[in-house]
Amino acid sequence: MSFATQSIHGDDECNRVPDIVPPINVSTTFRFDNDNLVPAGELDSSVDLNEQLIYSRESHPNSVRLERIVLKLLKVPSVVYASGLSAYFAVLIRFQPKRLFQATCYHTCSDAARLLERIGGLELCPLDELDSKCGPGDLMHIEDPLNPYGEAIDIAFFAEKAHEVGAILLIDSTLAPPPLRDPWLFGVDIVLHSGTTYFGGHSDVLSGIVAVKDEDTARQLRNERLVLGTIPASLESFLLLRSLRIKEIRVKKQSDTCEKIVKFLDTHKSVFNTVLKHVHHASLQKEEFVKKQMPNGFGPLFSILMNSPEQCKLLVRNVNTFQHATSLGGIESLIE
Repeated sequence: MSFATQSIHGDDECNRVPDIVPPINVSTTFRFDNDNLVPAGELDSSVDLNEQLIYSRESHPNSVRLERIVLKLLKVPSVVYASGLSAYFAVLIRFQPKRLFQATCYHTCSDAARLLERIGGLELCPLDELDSKCGPGDLMHIEDPLNPYGEAIDIAFFAEKAHEVGAILLIDSTLAPPPLRDPWLFGVDIVLHSGTTYFGGHSDVLSGIVAVKDEDTARQLRNERLVLGTIPASLESFLLLRSLRIKEIRVKKQSDTCEKIVKFLDTHKSVFNTVLKHVHHASLQKEEFVKKQMPNGFGPLFSILMNSPEQCKLLVRNVNTFQHATSLGGIESLIE
């Protein structure tokens, strides 16, 4: 099936009722199968409890459907969380690196790392210490494209760096969601998405996604999610399912529109030179890896530098279509 068809029909196998639109399941608990009772201590550890409805902190009909589609869109085992930040915490807890090499990234991910540094002894290192400190089991966290600039970095370069010493490469691919690119082609080990943004797409749901290469790791992540209590609830899962149905057309259109705006601003900088200092976006980069890394669009977020803070304040007060609010990824046009 194509990407768009998977988005619409990838969970058809989960149909339990005749409703065309899956209902929101509000039950927190589910009846046991009294004809197949097995003591919990005797359960095979390879059994995926996500497929057995027991308790909604573990799984529920909406989350099962959601993960079924995400699995098909990301092409690897994937686990969905209640927020992007809870997804990031899940990675740090599962892999327990001694050192975390963190590039420029979403500020709350840095806050999360500092929290684990305080309570668990995690050593935080900048990327320029890779050659001197990085070793087996360490975690390298990069964000591509960068938030808020919308510019790309060379993923394959960092993948090679990490794997030379046995480290793990995590990429936050929030700003280049499918179908814009497949990050697995560039040697990453873990892919993180803030599902709040382009998976949600309507500024009305928080979520996060962790994608890994093997089902065993995904199963461990789900088991730990049960303890952390970070599964998306039924309403949030329902909203994400709704959003995924039109994900391809949304993201491609957003990326295409963004590129047109960026091109206009960049080619007219001399007209706006009293206010506009610089435009940042992957489409303006000249490095060879950029087009290879983002073959289906350069992403729907860009950044501009103005000549003074006062001009920034005037801009957000006077734009007509764009609304002054934080976040990104929704169908709404936002400026911050």
